[in-house]
Amino acid sequence: MKVLGIESSCDETGVALVEAPADPAAAPPRLLAEALHTQAAMHADYGGVVPELASRDHIRRVLPLLERVLAQAGAAPQDIGLVAYTRGPGLAGALLVGAGVAVSLAAALGRPALGVHHLEGHLLSPFLASPAPAFPFVALLVSGGHTQLMHVAGVGRYELLGETIDDAAGEAFDKSAKLLGLGYPGGPALSRLAEQGDAAAFALPRPLLHSGDLDFSFAGLKTAVLTQHRKLGPAPGAQALADLAAATQEAIVDVLVAKSLKALDATGAKTLVVAGGVGANRRLRERLDAAVARRRAVAHYPPLALCTDNGAMIALAAALRVQHGLAQPQTDGAFDVRPRWPLAELGLTAP
Repeated sequence: MKVLGIESSCDETGVALVEAPADPAAAPPRLLAEALHTQAAMHADYGGVVPELASRDHIRRVLPLLERVLAQAGAAPQDIGLVAYTRGPGLAGALLVGAGVAVSLAAALGRPALGVHHLEGHLLSPFLASPAPAFPFVALLVSGGHTQLMHVAGVGRYELLGETIDDAAGEAFDKSAKLLGLGYPGGPALSRLAEQGDAAAFALPRPLLHSGDLDFSFAGLKTAVLTQHRKLGPAPGAQALADLAAATQEAIVDVLVAKSLKALDATGAKTLVVAGGVGANRRLRERLDAAVARRRAVAHYPPLALCTDNGAMIALAAALRVQHGLAQPQTDGAFDVRPRWPLAELGLTAP
């Protein structure tokens, strides 16, 4: 079965085609083609995402991206067996664009459509890497406003171990970058600047590092970065900014690594899966790889191109849910979107 995935939850328009056998034991799903357009340059002048502009741009981009994906895969529209789309969470207007196109296309082809949870897409995206992880595993989900640790026993079998109580790791990167005047998108810019800095030059807090639980908090770190930046004066030198960027990144990474290792210890798992945009951070990958290796465990990540929002993860999540009998695709042309959609409704449990 070929599954088309459409992602439009925020500021990236993603379309992808994934092929998956009906029997999940037969072969893993594989990515046939994918295309992505990011709106980062468009939103940079505003310092963040403007929802109305995001929605309009999705309208312009989604069909050309669809045509590109089919051409890359050497497929015709009639080859699509299922059309998947991001149902939520995300920006309401942006979600409606992807959902409307997906359900309309499905109706025109006489195929079913399926709405997918955006975070489940991120959670399962490492299954498009080679080698793919095996269940069970601990997942560190670091995407946008979400930082969560989960124990994943199988598709749709998720136990929440800990989550952020205020700012997420991605928000800490972006907000700190803005404080340093690095523009938008801030996280990648801060990480690039950090490569030139000395992380030991500033003493920044590691919130909840020794809390005894698996929850996160990064709001206090952002305040500490602001305080240190003000101490540098109105015209800080380039090296001082690089040092502060490096110290900020190291503080975030320290907490993510420590909590991930604690989750492995608590569950006895030997596999860690890292998903979401922050999963592309080079320093985080270096530190996690070294740390889990000392525990004779292994870490899995999505391919770098699939760490940010993308259509491949949406197609994959839909394929896996259908394979495991966890979803009933729609055939009546009706749809809705869920801008606020708790993962708990997918069967997530708390200890």
